[in-house]
Amino acid sequence: MSIAALQDFLYIMFELTLLFFSISFIINFLEGYIPYAKMTYFLTKHHPLLGAGIAIAFAFITPFCSCSTIPVVVSLLNQQVRFGIVMVFLFASPVLDPTILTLMATILGVKVALAYTIITAIMSILIGFALEKFRFEHQVKQVIVKGEMRLGKKRNIKEALQETFQLMKNVYPYLLVGAGIGAIIHGVVPSEWISTYMGGDKWWLVPLAAIIGIPLYIRLSTMIPISQMLLAKGMALGPIMALMISSAGASLPEITLLHSIFNKKLIAAFIGSVITMATLSGWLFYVI
Repeated sequence: MSIAALQDFLYIMFELTLLFFSISFIINFLEGYIPYAKMTYFLTKHHPLLGAGIAIAFAFITPFCSCSTIPVVVSLLNQQVRFGIVMVFLFASPVLDPTILTLMATILGVKVALAYTIITAIMSILIGFALEKFRFEHQVKQVIVKGEMRLGKKRNIKEALQETFQLMKNVYPYLLVGAGIGAIIHGVVPSEWISTYMGGDKWWLVPLAAIIGIPLYIRLSTMIPISQMLLAKGMALGPIMALMISSAGASLPEITLLHSIFNKKLIAAFIGSVITMATLSGWLFYVI
């Protein structure tokens, strides 16, 4: 591993560890104060679109990267929130962020930011409920489910730390592997290569960009200025948006983390769904 790749690895590992630990601790500490029973009843007994709307709103106000959504997903699954609703949040949270959308509107224009928001929200809802329709909830590993007496139990700081360390023990090896792979690929595939070989507006560039975006560990905040450069170099908006959505929605570190809570079939469905979401969104941007 080169010095640059090692530096990338240490940076990614530190960033992911800090984010994952802090968010896990906050979620574990606040779990007992969140009325999950009422929330679950509200999301289950009312129209599914209302629950999906709440999940989108929750995703919008939680500025998490794809990896940082995992503790929240674990908590929601443990609290038996409807699977489709959890999946809507999983897809929407990394790609919908008020700060990022404001930056996108400034750099790429209000029209692009508004279209991006609407398209990603609708695609997240459709894919989330499609996975539920095909009964992928059976592909969630039962190891994450806690005893019934723990659900909604208020915790002090010590208990919240214990829960957090237990979760870190289960998923940290996956985090390290993902950080290592992400660092290597980050150094091997520079943005200049993308702009050189993916210029133009051919239809097949959109699915290609969606596939390439998966292994690239690029935060959405980083992709926006990169996208401005790619636009300036002649790359069409469709492939750029596909690359942006796929790289933000399913990074390799996140996929390795998901292996700790999902079986392989659901992992494959998740990756395929992100690629589909990015591809369809990219093609829609050709129309806009």
